[in-house]
Amino acid sequence: MPEIAENLALTLNKLEKWYSQRKGSIVAFSGGIDSTLVLFLARKYQGKSNAIGVISNSESLKKKDFELAQSVCRDFDIHLEVIKTSELEEERYNRNPVDRCYFCKEHLYSDLSKIVEKYPDFDVLNGTNFDDFGDYRPGLKAAAKFRINSPMADCEVSKEELRQIARYFNLPNWDKPASPCLSSRIPYHHAVTNKKLRQIEDAENMLNEMGFSNVRVRHYDTYGKIEVPKEELAQLFLLQDKVTEKFSALGFEECVIDTEGLVSGKLNRAIKDVVSKSN
Repeated sequence: MPEIAENLALTLNKLEKWYSQRKGSIVAFSGGIDSTLVLFLARKYQGKSNAIGVISNSESLKKKDFELAQSVCRDFDIHLEVIKTSELEEERYNRNPVDRCYFCKEHLYSDLSKIVEKYPDFDVLNGTNFDDFGDYRPGLKAAAKFRINSPMADCEVSKEELRQIARYFNLPNWDKPASPCLSSRIPYHHAVTNKKLRQIEDAENMLNEMGFSNVRVRHYDTYGKIEVPKEELAQLFLLQDKVTEKFSALGFEECVIDTEGLVSGKLNRAIKDVVSKSN
């Protein structure tokens, strides 16, 4: 294992102390890098029998992310439990209000209570990092309601530091682009349906196969809008006819390329005023 930078060594010491003060962990696991590192460190510092990963194989999780999560747990000898949340059956969720994420997390943390009954002395953890407090994340309120612990936030670990630590431990997804839930691609107040989620997933998988690894397809009911990093826009425009044809086959009436490029959380701009008034 390579040497670790002094600042990251200090951060790891803080994290080791954080975990060592607790008997065990039940980690809300998504396959993303944040929760992967939280679960990996639980396994490292608390031991196999005291580190439980729990993933919901829900409609809003990409199939490839679910498969990656399973692979990570196999590779690092981590116990994984799979549950099935049914947030699409919840009207408050599928109407897609600005606090949709709250209802999603409320479902997840509520369903996790069954796992907590099996491991009553363990804390429930999530992958929230210190940078997450700078964005609109109603799911944080659900975490507070259910008293979910966030080691990365508590130890003030930034997203970049988190990736560096994951790279140090050679976690397979340390440089994986952020992959928020599929529902986040649908503008607020546009209904979330399983059909839309599958169209988004298929469209993004298709674009991945064409060489665009970091991509979002926003679903505007009749058309899909593609976001890729600004430096990849020229390549996408060269393939526009082919992409449009494939989008049509998926059920989109139109395919639009966002010339601004990829911006994480772009749909939150539409609720900026609402959020500022509520805070």
